[in-house]
Amino acid sequence: MNEEQRKQQQTAVKSPDKKSVKDYSKYFDTTYVPPSLKEAKKRGKEEVAYQENFQISEQYRGLGTGKKFYIRTYGCQMNEHDTEVMAGIFTALGFEHTDSVDDANVILLNTCAIRENAENKVFGELGHFKALKRERPDLLLGVCGCMSQEESVVSKILKTYQHVDMIFGTHNIHRLPEILDNAYKSKEMVVEVWSKEGDVIENLPRKRKGNIKAWVNIMYGCDKFCTYCIVPYTRGKERSRRPEDIIQEVRHLAAQGYKEVTLLGQNVNAYGKDFKDMEYGLGHLMDELRKIDIPRIRFTTSHPRDFDDHLIDVLAKGGNLLDHIHLPVQSGSSECLKIMARKYTREHYLELVRKIKEAIPNASLTTDIIVGFPNETDEQFEETISLYKEVGFDSAYTFIYSPREGTPAAKMKDNVPMNVKKQRLQRLNALVNETSAQKMKEYDGKIVNVLVEGESKNNPDVLAGYTEKNKLVNFKGPKTSIGQIVKVKITETKTWSLNGEMIEEEIGVE
Repeated sequence: MNEEQRKQQQTAVKSPDKKSVKDYSKYFDTTYVPPSLKEAKKRGKEEVAYQENFQISEQYRGLGTGKKFYIRTYGCQMNEHDTEVMAGIFTALGFEHTDSVDDANVILLNTCAIRENAENKVFGELGHFKALKRERPDLLLGVCGCMSQEESVVSKILKTYQHVDMIFGTHNIHRLPEILDNAYKSKEMVVEVWSKEGDVIENLPRKRKGNIKAWVNIMYGCDKFCTYCIVPYTRGKERSRRPEDIIQEVRHLAAQGYKEVTLLGQNVNAYGKDFKDMEYGLGHLMDELRKIDIPRIRFTTSHPRDFDDHLIDVLAKGGNLLDHIHLPVQSGSSECLKIMARKYTREHYLELVRKIKEAIPNASLTTDIIVGFPNETDEQFEETISLYKEVGFDSAYTFIYSPREGTPAAKMKDNVPMNVKKQRLQRLNALVNETSAQKMKEYDGKIVNVLVEGESKNNPDVLAGYTEKNKLVNFKGPKTSIGQIVKVKITETKTWSLNGEMIEEEIGVE
C-alpha cells in the first residue's frame, strides 16, 4: 500500500477548537458510514490484502525509551489477543509494561462493544482519568478496540472526553507506532478509524501473558449478521490467515514449551470459507495441528451453521484435540432464532448435538444464551429451558438482551419488560447452576489431568489449573508443578470448581 492509498483510507485527525465542532463525522476517513446491514451485506468485492512481514520503521525505534505503558482490556479473547499484539509493539518501541496507571506514560483502554454495560464502564473510566490527565499533562490516554469503530462512540468522546489523546480502531492496531508518534507531536486529539473491512497482517510482535497457554488468531471478522450483534460492523468481514502461517506459529509455541493453544475467531469454524484458491476449512487445519507435539488444542467461538461433519470427524480422532466444545445456541425457540437471524432452527441445533455426541461420546458442551430478546414469549423462553435440559450443557454464559445502536434488533420494539427479563435470567441461571453442580459430582473420586496455571486467586498455598474439559481444579502441590500437566484425584465437587489431591507430580502428554 503506497502513501497516497493510505491517506485515502485513513485520517489522522488533529482536532480544531472542539467547542465549535458540530459535525463529528469529518473525523472519520472519507469512506466511513454508520453501521448499515444493507451495505455490509455487499461484502466480498474488496480484496483482502496480506502483509507477510510486518516491521516497525526505524524512525520509531526508541520512541518509548524511559516510558511505561498500561493497557486495560475489556471483552472477549479476541480483545485479549489484540492487547498482546499492542503490548508487543509497545515493547518493540522501547516501552516497559506497568500494572499501574499511576506510573504509566501511556494508558490504553482496549474496548468491547458487545454490551451497553461494557461501554458504560469505559466512559466511566475516561471520566476518572480526567483528574489524572490534569495532574500529568504529558500522559497519553487512548481508546482503541471495537467501540472505536462506532461513529456514535467516537463522536461522544470528541464532544465529552476531550482529554483523550488518541482513538483508533480494530483495523489499525499495526499502525500503533505512527499513531503514538502523531499523538506525541500533536497538542490535539488524534483519531484514526478505518471503515475498510480489514487486512491480514503477519509477523506482528506479541507479548503473551505467561508461557503455558497461548491464543492463536486464525481468522478475523464475521459475516453472520445476527440481528443483535455489532461485531460484523466493528471487526469487518471474515478473512482467514493462511494455514502455513498458523501451523508455523503453533509449531513455534510448541518449541517454546507451551502446553495449550486456543484457536481464535469471531466465528472460528468459518475458517477458510473465504479462500478462493483451495477448499480448506477448520477441520483440515485441526487435522494438521493434531500432529504437532503440543498437549492441548482448543478453539472458540464456533457457530452452529458452520459446524460441518468433517470437523466432527477430525475432532473424534482425539489426541491433543480436546472434546470440550463451546457452541452458542442463543435461544431454544426456532421463532426467536429466526428473528435473531441465526439461520438455524432448534431441530438443526439438536441434530448437530446428536452428531457430535455420537462421534465424540464424552464431549462436553457449553453455550451462550440471550433472554428477553424482542418479542420473546413465555412459551419461547420455556423452549430455551427445555433445550438446555435436553442437551445437558456443562455450563452457559447467560445474558439479558442489550440493544446495540446500528443493529437491526435495536430498531425492534423492546417489548419484554425488564422485570420479566430478570425473572427469566434468574430462572435460567438456577438451571445452569443446578446442572453444573450435577456434572461436577460425576468427577468425585476420579483422577483427572490438570494443566497447572499457578497459585489459586484465593489462597497462595493452593495451586489451580484446568482439565481437558475446562473444569477448574484446586489442589495442594509443589510450585514446580506450575506449567505442567499433573494427575489429581478429585476429593470434593462444587458448582463451578473441583478440589483434589495431586497423586503424580507431572505427566508428559495426555
